[in-house]
Amino acid sequence: MNSDFVKLLGEQLPEEEVAQLLEALVEAPQPTSIRLNPHKPHPAPEGREVAWCRWGRYLSERPSFTRDGHFQAGGYYVQEASSMFVGHLLEQALAGEVPEGIRLLDMCAAPGGKSTLYSSIVGTKGTVVANEVIRQRALTLSDNIQRWGVGNTVVTSNDPEHFASSLPEWFDVVAVDVPCSGEGMFRKSEEARDNWSLENVRLCAARGRRIMAEAWESLREGGIFIYSTCTFNREENEENMEWLCSQMECEHIDIECPEEWNITRTKAGVAECFHFYPHKTEGEGLFAAIVLKGGSATSTRRKAPKARKSPFAEVDRKTLKTSGLENFLVAGEGTFHFAAIGESIYAYPEAHWEDVRTISEQMSVLFSGVRMGELFGKKFKPDHSLALSAWLNPEAFPTTELTEEDLLHYLRREELGCVAELKEGINLLLWEGQPVGFTKRVGARTNSLLPKELRIFI
Repeated sequence: MNSDFVKLLGEQLPEEEVAQLLEALVEAPQPTSIRLNPHKPHPAPEGREVAWCRWGRYLSERPSFTRDGHFQAGGYYVQEASSMFVGHLLEQALAGEVPEGIRLLDMCAAPGGKSTLYSSIVGTKGTVVANEVIRQRALTLSDNIQRWGVGNTVVTSNDPEHFASSLPEWFDVVAVDVPCSGEGMFRKSEEARDNWSLENVRLCAARGRRIMAEAWESLREGGIFIYSTCTFNREENEENMEWLCSQMECEHIDIECPEEWNITRTKAGVAECFHFYPHKTEGEGLFAAIVLKGGSATSTRRKAPKARKSPFAEVDRKTLKTSGLENFLVAGEGTFHFAAIGESIYAYPEAHWEDVRTISEQMSVLFSGVRMGELFGKKFKPDHSLALSAWLNPEAFPTTELTEEDLLHYLRREELGCVAELKEGINLLLWEGQPVGFTKRVGARTNSLLPKELRIFI
């Protein structure tokens, strides 16, 4: 192990704990954990509950997630258990009550683990903006958000500075999981160990401060700020939080964290800080901290700047009626607003629509809401996103339960063996009752509607 890294650990942990941590990073088995999707209550792998996340589960063994229909349908997300702790911080800060219309910005969101967790917590009451500045990572984020299917998330790809200038003091919660030196991933990644250096630690710390400062501008007074990394050192963690507390008006938040969780608590200014060390907790390395932005907790959010040109076109009532689009989503979650972007039609819970429109007029948006599909005259071609939506009305389409063999055929975009069981035209495919996608029967063959980029090869 790098001698400079060992020296840094010695500055924040007792000698015997340094030895235990180093041993855990090299030899301890890596736990496998998932987080269930509460909006898709279908069967999923069973396991022990993660103490700080009611939807988190430890698995006794690691299955082939790629071949699992419940994973492909968004029934659960494969997420490292320590990372789920940010959800506990948010729920504690909200005191168990999610306010209507809450807006949450996840600034460095790819690949989507924390964004989908926040999405589950705010549910139909709020809107999540999941931002990733690196385009390719943002596309992966978009795929994972669509698979999760809650419909309350907008995926953007913008520099943090754009949020500070275009949507100042607009969000109620801002979460920043900054790019870091990755010490907490040493057990999982030999590359992380090889690339580590003191110089990179300092570069990451400086970059983290820039992102923090820009993100802070987007947060309203009285709003919640959550900071996290997957590294151990003080320079990227406590020192960055101390800097924030010295430069900005921050206030303390009380967080319950039972001792039996074996999470190491520290302080940085008024911030509550939490370290996950793999020799003490069942998970990888994580640092998380939380503060309130000083000011009145009841202060109003600043209005968004004057809108730029809207990307949306309205969908008229006649089109909705003739296409049957309104029947494709379940009632009970309020009404939906339908809008078109190019040839595609999207649906948004009415309560989220104004916020989504504001974000779309200010930011570079890759995905939002539920992409319903495309209309070709009077014919409708449903999108894969609709099949994975938690608000899909499965009675709107003929359904067929897949065998394990046909599930793999579908995920590989191969011809299905159950073609004789399908209705002519569009069919919704199920795996143990959970929608996994659409196919179209044309005579004696099938045309898969699974996007080519999601095709598997195993």
